[in-house]
Amino acid sequence: MAWIRTIPLSEADDKLRRALEAQRELYPIEYATPVQPTDDGTAGIVASHSLIPDALYHAFATFGALMSPDLPLTRRQHEMITTMVSVTNRCQY
Repeated sequence: MAWIRTIPLSEADDKLRRALEAQRELYPIEYATPVQPTDDGTAGIVASHSLIPDALYHAFATFGALMSPDLPLTRRQHEMITTMVSVTNRCQY
């Protein structure tokens, strides 16, 4: 597996902290606990974007917006779509 340098939360500047907090606020509460957390509790896939806070926010805020309860799909339909995308992309998470 490739190694990607990340910035731990303890070393994050204000821009990175704001990006992490802002994208996290868009996610359903069930996503609050990462499946594969880093040592500081951040989701590994999110931490892999920590060198570019703007990219981190936009990449993960997109998913958060797509999971919005204000959309006409049910939560079950959202989860079915995300599961199929993950299977198609051969994701482990």
